[in-house]
Amino acid sequence: MDKLFDRLQMLEDRYEELGELLSDPDVIADTQRFTKLSKEMADLRETVEKYNQYKKVTQQIKDDEEMLNAGLDDEEMASMVKDELADSKAEKEKLEEEIKILLIPKDPNDEKNIIMEIRGAAGGDEASLFAADLYNMYTRYAEKQGWSVQIVDKTPTEVGGFKQVVLLINGKNVYSKLKYESGAHRVQRVPVTESAGRVHTSTATVGVMPEEEDVEIEIDPKDIRVDVFRSSGAGGQHINKTSSAVRMTHLPTGIVVSMQDQRSQQQNREKAMQILKARVYDYYKTQEQSEYDENRKSAIGTGDRSERIRTYNYPQNRVTDHRIGLTLNKLDKIMNGDLDDIIDALVLYDQTKALEKLQNE
Repeated sequence: MDKLFDRLQMLEDRYEELGELLSDPDVIADTQRFTKLSKEMADLRETVEKYNQYKKVTQQIKDDEEMLNAGLDDEEMASMVKDELADSKAEKEKLEEEIKILLIPKDPNDEKNIIMEIRGAAGGDEASLFAADLYNMYTRYAEKQGWSVQIVDKTPTEVGGFKQVVLLINGKNVYSKLKYESGAHRVQRVPVTESAGRVHTSTATVGVMPEEEDVEIEIDPKDIRVDVFRSSGAGGQHINKTSSAVRMTHLPTGIVVSMQDQRSQQQNREKAMQILKARVYDYYKTQEQSEYDENRKSAIGTGDRSERIRTYNYPQNRVTDHRIGLTLNKLDKIMNGDLDDIIDALVLYDQTKALEKLQNE
């Protein structure tokens, strides 16, 4: 813990420095710098407050132990001090755990909205139906969290599923909860098209990317090829007669985004660029992480869509997350959006691994 407390003292010193800077007239006059420093101070506030509580309770423990060691003639007073000492030690342990969690480096994307892509993979029609089931699961979970969900692109199938569906999910700390969902999701069940009643295995993939509005990566317009074409599918004469659909190709990476769900070409262009930025950012970020120390892989997974992360077994009403060995026998509730048990377990596992790394540094 000594290393952690050295870090805490540095954070407290920085917090006090920020307080002085934010009262400086030159800083106040610089709106951008003032906003940046205010956010940094707000981010440190809870950690510093917990550290101050920890120092107070540690001092209280020291004082009580000195009183007891010195000997108290009054038995009632001695009993009160012992009770206080026990409470203080319990509070100290609780504060230590809370402080450890606060010291874990924060993912800068945790507070962001997300773009989620769900695609039917292996299994034909059954895979597209499972993609639709995942869409419904995440939509219901989002509703329980008070988030909003917007479909920005979709390719439905004739059987009522999705070849692919792209969602924009807005709300508080969306990425922090759903970032663990990237990967291949496997379903085991009897398809509605199966007359013999045999269990089939199909897959759908999920990709989760933070929405990048003020994206740090600059995309050179020369690196983008834009094609316009007529939208297909339901929508009447407007869609059939107007070249409102947009396809954007990022030439250096080969990433392609097609958008035809909006009413006008301009709206499709804006949505396509929004998703293209997120995909390109995610592409380079994943490369950097892989080259750095395989950080995601050592924790919960690479986030690669080819990596099987979870199995949904309908005959046994069972869900298994293969990354952490978690099995829950309540598939029906999970498909209805009750994802808290899975997500909380993934967050805890990630925090535990991050703490181990922090303490070993």
